[in-house]
Amino acid sequence: MNHDLGSIAAALVAKGKGILAADETVPTLTKRFDALGIQSTEQSRCAYREMLFTSVGAAEFISGVIMYDETMRQKSSSGVSFAHLLSDQGMLPGIKVDTGAKPLAGSSGEKVTEGLDGLRDRLSEYRDMGARFAKWRAVIRITNTLPSAACVSANAHALARYAALCQEQHLVPIVEPEVLMDGSHTIVRCEDVTGMVLHAVFRALVEQRVVLEHMLLKPNMVIAGDECSRPVKVQEVAVATLRCLRRHVPAAVPGIVFLSGGQDDLVATAHLNAINRMPRPKPWKISFSYGRALQDPALKAWHGRDENLKLGQQALYHRARCNGAASLGLYTDEMEAVSAGG
Repeated sequence: MNHDLGSIAAALVAKGKGILAADETVPTLTKRFDALGIQSTEQSRCAYREMLFTSVGAAEFISGVIMYDETMRQKSSSGVSFAHLLSDQGMLPGIKVDTGAKPLAGSSGEKVTEGLDGLRDRLSEYRDMGARFAKWRAVIRITNTLPSAACVSANAHALARYAALCQEQHLVPIVEPEVLMDGSHTIVRCEDVTGMVLHAVFRALVEQRVVLEHMLLKPNMVIAGDECSRPVKVQEVAVATLRCLRRHVPAAVPGIVFLSGGQDDLVATAHLNAINRMPRPKPWKISFSYGRALQDPALKAWHGRDENLKLGQQALYHRARCNGAASLGLYTDEMEAVSAGG
């Protein structure tokens, strides 16, 4: 496999493929398990990840997988490290490297993502373990008065420093500035804030000498807040999202892989499809880097039981196939009518 950063970035957004985000922290995955009555242990989390990673046929639509530190250090039931297990199936191993969003000093209700201390050495270790790309997530909250300039600036700077360190250590950085969908804000407000955040992030990336051709952007879609009183149509999301991206994302960036951000799995697929169907020119590949929107049906089908392994894998394959089609603008409602098993 060619380890040139440009070719890795291109492989991650290969035609009809996207990224599986399986990088939930232990507390986050434990919450998901608890909701279904699954006991969260290192062993059960390992079994769940192995179920996802060995889904027959999924590599046809999944180019890479983002893992968490615990998963990166685990092995499959056959004794193979997950990084090598993925590589053997043609999926690139990736790693989440931030240490989480913490309260931003002097700015009530806002957060800044930490993890720059010691990052160079951690990146070097992950690369030796087989990682080929990395991810860092910033979270930006919207209210009538937020985000503050301080919050946007602090997070943009951290994302840029992380990205520069990744490229120095021969890893492709996925830059994830997530404008949260929590709140009652309108789609217009989301577009304004998303544009402002993207502008700040790319200015910081250029200042830190990040090679734009050797990175991917993982943004939110431009959508109304989950408590907004006015429902927004799929087409409105597509128009606003593409307009915002065209204004603020340089054409040099090879790919944009959307986060699902808490969207229902079917809605996330429909939005991605509508964006890719837009007739306007798109200088970047547009695909997905979904967590819950890919995993939720598989987790529910598996339910922590060995006898449900195939059902869980079929559910993941089905959602990956639908999102792969959506990344080409070829998704149809009829694809959902075919059951996950059929």
